[in-house]
Amino acid sequence: MKYTDEYFGAIIKNMTDAIIGIDEHGNINMLNKLAAELLDLKYDYVIGKKINDIIQNSKLTRVIKTKEAEVDQNFYRVGRQFTVTRLPILKDDEAHGAIALFHDVTDYRKLSKKLDEDEVYIDILNTILDTFNEWIVVVDKDGIITMMSKAYKEFIGDPDPVGKHVTEVIENTRMHIVVKTGIMEVGEIQQVKESRMIAMRIPLKKEGRVIGAVGKTMFKDVSDLVTLSSKISKLEKEIEYYKNELDDKRVAKYSFENLVGESQSMNNVMALAKKAAKTNSNVLVLGESGTGKELFAHAIHNASRRNLGPFVKINCAAIPAELLESELFGYEEGAFTGAKKGGKKGKFELANGGTILLDEIGDMPMSMQVKLLRVLQEKEVERLGGNVLRNIDVRIIASTNKELERLVKQNKFREDLFYRLNVMVIKLPPLRDRKEDIEALANELKGKIATKLGVYVEGISQDATDYLKSYDWPGNIRELENVIERAINLLDSDLIIKPKHLPARLTRKKTKTYLMGNKNLRSIIEEVEREVIEECLKKTKGNKNRTAKILGISRVGLYKKIDRYELDNYKSE
Repeated sequence: MKYTDEYFGAIIKNMTDAIIGIDEHGNINMLNKLAAELLDLKYDYVIGKKINDIIQNSKLTRVIKTKEAEVDQNFYRVGRQFTVTRLPILKDDEAHGAIALFHDVTDYRKLSKKLDEDEVYIDILNTILDTFNEWIVVVDKDGIITMMSKAYKEFIGDPDPVGKHVTEVIENTRMHIVVKTGIMEVGEIQQVKESRMIAMRIPLKKEGRVIGAVGKTMFKDVSDLVTLSSKISKLEKEIEYYKNELDDKRVAKYSFENLVGESQSMNNVMALAKKAAKTNSNVLVLGESGTGKELFAHAIHNASRRNLGPFVKINCAAIPAELLESELFGYEEGAFTGAKKGGKKGKFELANGGTILLDEIGDMPMSMQVKLLRVLQEKEVERLGGNVLRNIDVRIIASTNKELERLVKQNKFREDLFYRLNVMVIKLPPLRDRKEDIEALANELKGKIATKLGVYVEGISQDATDYLKSYDWPGNIRELENVIERAINLLDSDLIIKPKHLPARLTRKKTKTYLMGNKNLRSIIEEVEREVIEECLKKTKGNKNRTAKILGISRVGLYKKIDRYELDNYKSE
């Protein structure tokens, strides 16, 4: 019997269930270590004690009376929840005691509740996604799909994508890359089946670690973006229209940030223009037609202390000589037949406190030049048909594509007016002298024109860009703008401007000639040599040994030529 008791005791001690037992009198006669820990009891203290004295409201004595098992019941003790099975110990149909087998299910209940709550949240999220017909996919840190909206499943044609790697389900996806890099991608074009979508991919992070990513189709087709862009553009134009109506269009629209160009000549001109903007002196902007003289005038005004004042412009070549005086200085009522009742302010009065742009000043009639000179000297104007002098505070920016000094010598422009205007002179370089800016200008114009026309253009091919760079652009930026607009109008299924969309005068193959201008033979040879060396250095990525071998000259000789031709990017190893 002693052996049996020891054997039975060893079994109870090593059970994975917590167990407590009582005899027929309700005294505790059995308690294993796990039960003692869970119920916060001491074995030596509780053995032999009444169970109701140790565990209040214990139901174990009830089992002795009923002789019936109670399975999977719940009870609470020391702030925790347990599930218990109570069994009577029967012999000859008499109850000689009872045992309780129980488990701590507190954490399990909490986890189960959380899972239930998460399931509710997931159901709510899926309902939202499906209701709004969104194309959304969620992946874990390994790129495995954990969630996909119903609409996206229908588009992909896979009713059960969850558990698959995203690359197996979605064509040209980058979700697995975003998970690795942790970098958000917004506005990316993605080809899926026959559709060109615009997608956004956002990494999901927790405590600084990427745990997954969510991808959403912003536009299900590029055409949707174009349509939206067109609507926005229309609204912006309406806003601009009403704004101009309110401001009587006396505002400068451009700033130095709108001027495109990183060439040395452009940087020099912009630096000078910014200095001129800080002064109150008259500015003379020179340059060929189409070089952006008006844009510079706008930028100078906006960067000056007069930027809150009006910006008024007048084209001296577009207004007949007999009307120019009344446009510049205004007129009184009855000054001439058809004069507006109450008279009219001239451009100088409208520009008071701000800036006036006299565009194409070289075409102003000599008679008007005299009157303009008086305004510059006296800082006052007199309306046509009036006798009242009105003081004005106006800064003058004049622009022309003509050589004023030559006109002065030909007695076609007043010398005294020329020197009044010739205070801060800004000479804009023609586009052929800053070809390194052509690519940036072309892309800027592409975006501007595409918005104006309400179409989507993805870019300009490298071949087309090369043709743009090789052309001399006699019409400068205005001609480039016309070429880009023509190319966009010729796009059909293409979204990229290619050489076939350019005019024949740009793409016609020509033998490059250096016999132009006043260059002598030596300068022509040096120019060719410089271009060949620079091109070879580009191909070898600056490797001097390879370049010297290809050109058939010594390394020392190569260095001398690099220094001579000021190829600064290749002077160091």
